[in-house]
Amino acid sequence: MSRTLWNDAQGVPHTIDQRFLPFERREIELRTCADCEAAIREMRVRGAPLIGAVGAWGLALATGADASDDALRKAYERLAATRPTAVNLRWALDRMIRRLAPAPPAQRAALARDEAAAICDEDAACNARIGEHGARLLRVLAEQRSALAGMAGAETAALNLLTHCNAGGLATVEHGTALAVVHRLHEQGVAVHVWVDETRPRNQGALTAWELAGRAIPHTVIVDNAGGLLMMQGRVDAVIVGADRVAANGDVANKIGTYLKALAARDNRVPFYVACPTSTIDVDTVDGASIPIEERDAREVTHVAGRLDAGGIGAGGIDAVRVVPEGSPVANPGFDITPARLVTALVTERGACEPTHAAIAALMRRDAPACGDDRERELERDAHRARAAAAGRQQPDGSHAGPAGAR
Repeated sequence: MSRTLWNDAQGVPHTIDQRFLPFERREIELRTCADCEAAIREMRVRGAPLIGAVGAWGLALATGADASDDALRKAYERLAATRPTAVNLRWALDRMIRRLAPAPPAQRAALARDEAAAICDEDAACNARIGEHGARLLRVLAEQRSALAGMAGAETAALNLLTHCNAGGLATVEHGTALAVVHRLHEQGVAVHVWVDETRPRNQGALTAWELAGRAIPHTVIVDNAGGLLMMQGRVDAVIVGADRVAANGDVANKIGTYLKALAARDNRVPFYVACPTSTIDVDTVDGASIPIEERDAREVTHVAGRLDAGGIGAGGIDAVRVVPEGSPVANPGFDITPARLVTALVTERGACEPTHAAIAALMRRDAPACGDDRERELERDAHRARAAAAGRQQPDGSHAGPAGAR
């Protein structure tokens, strides 16, 4: 999959209108700051890193139209108000302001375009490194699966991963975060299978399935509440998700439903990894309780969009149908908080890291490596021990040995 945000020959940013995926690919031009604002607010684009990149281009386009201090401030405020939970947006806008504010207005337009392009390039490179670090961690589990299968004289057993929402290339400029790890494992020849949560109410699991199918990576779409049962049956080796914001203490804000997966993973001794760039870590937010949770439109719950099957009314078209009775109240929080105690490790472009205040502070220091090889090896061993503790629920060939409650 190529980049999700790119520029044409005239320098105009383009992206994919994700509201129509996986059924139809529509590209949209981002010619003005208002175009970027609408794309973020209406979820034509989504995913914390991609939102940040589109926000950066929104500020660049605003600067091209009016580079005055007042215009810059107003554009910043409009863009920052579009999505409150994902911190990458504010991170990207703040970085743009730091570059532009000291410069004379006459120089700002060119500087803004250069900085927005740099944010995009860095996101792509950063996500590729996340894929490398995450694959290194998960190969430990894959090797254990293969060893168990070999002892039983069976074929190599696939590494079974479970993911929630879409943390693939569509959520970033390129590669993805959680899916960058999956893609890298697949490229390295590791047999991998992904359980894909449908992720109601917007069904972003369909985007994950679309991306995995495009790379011929084995996967199975499941309803959101199936994950706990699969873990209990020993059919999940690890959970890996993305993030919209990580607090200074390691608490993680991600798509609603992530917390329940983390609880099930802990109960079944399944490692739970969060893949995110350091731009998603907000050291100014002390804990998860301080993260604002976006309340989204009730229509996302009351209606479901999809493509009508052949033979039906409006066959082949994309339409929405109501699934909730008229007049029933609806709550639609877009995100939840997974406490740091339920997270095995954060996987960033600088390496894997424990979700603790001290480890995160070290990760974010510019003058210190995020995590040394020794710490990554410790996390690998932790993953191995977690999987070994759950191995009693499996036969040597990796098959399920019986209900967890029957142990």
